[in-house]
Amino acid sequence: MPRTFKIAVLAKSFTRTGGMERYVVETCQRLVARGYDIDVYAREADQELLGPMRFCPVPRRWDFSSVLRAVSFARDAERMVAEEEYDIVHSHEMGCGRDIATVHTFSYRQGLERYRGIRWFDQRYCSLRSALYLRLEKRQMSTPSLVAVSGVVAEDIRLHYGRKGNVTVIPPGVDTEAFHPKVVAALRWKVREEEGIAADELVVLFVGSEFRRKGLDRLVPAIGAGMRLLVVGRGDGWAYHRQVVAQHGAEERVRFIGLSSDVVRWYAAADVVVLPSRSEAFGMSILEAMACGLPVIASANAGVASLIRHGENGYLMHDPAELSSLLRQAQAPEVRQRLGREARLTAAEYSWDRVATAHEELYRRIVVARN
Repeated sequence: MPRTFKIAVLAKSFTRTGGMERYVVETCQRLVARGYDIDVYAREADQELLGPMRFCPVPRRWDFSSVLRAVSFARDAERMVAEEEYDIVHSHEMGCGRDIATVHTFSYRQGLERYRGIRWFDQRYCSLRSALYLRLEKRQMSTPSLVAVSGVVAEDIRLHYGRKGNVTVIPPGVDTEAFHPKVVAALRWKVREEEGIAADELVVLFVGSEFRRKGLDRLVPAIGAGMRLLVVGRGDGWAYHRQVVAQHGAEERVRFIGLSSDVVRWYAAADVVVLPSRSEAFGMSILEAMACGLPVIASANAGVASLIRHGENGYLMHDPAELSSLLRQAQAPEVRQRLGREARLTAAEYSWDRVATAHEELYRRIVVARN
């Protein structure tokens, strides 16, 4: 049996509260099950998720500022890791990667491109906050080996940091047993009855906690007669998005669920899952929906778009104006069934076990090259 390694994993939060956090937890749990020795350096950790992993608490400092919080975590975690011996140090945060850094989002440098003129100059050269983030990001991008969670993130790294070599794309996975067509089918009619949803109503599901970036205001106008939109997540701009709903007279057709600890319940109620993001490094709700055997609609520029074959296992949206037409197509039960079957087959190829195997292979390449 090949030798396993001692690994330090750096992430501010070892929980399942977000996409990045789930990526870390799910991968680490599977690597530990395969015999790897993992120390988790984090500011907080769910003890139930750690199992045999050792939790190394990183001090909480400067919580009043997101950038100073990131700076202090990078500094403290790097100092703590240096006191131990590891085969691999793997960071999921900016500024503190010794061997591997996983890039879960688009670069801060790319984000500066939304500014123009004096505003761009101010943010690029006069803002201390920007300077600190760019410094952390530069250190992250100089890590010997990078993991990008999607092809579009890898392309962002190439465009903004000129980095091509030693960049491995490892997309997130999905729990193919928890998110399964049989699971949602068993819950479907019970949930819909409890929520007062008619049998012939097309339920559109939106899952996400950044409403503006994820394009909720693009979706609301497309919710027509015979449709209902369920919004699951704690989003930004509540007042604005409720105003959008009111402007389109959709108060009876849109329901804000808020955060949910049982997202499978809402997949069970849904007929189609939509993520019309303006910017999306991946889009895990789409992969979860596909695993449930649901048809999906995602922005063509999202990371998860690489998994979707338009008209075969889902739909790709190139322009928000297409949403109404795509939803009308999804009103046909036979179309949903066909797309859902193919979606499930695709999602089955993206289990968390596959993600763990990809990490194993990367770790071995690095250790072998070093020796």
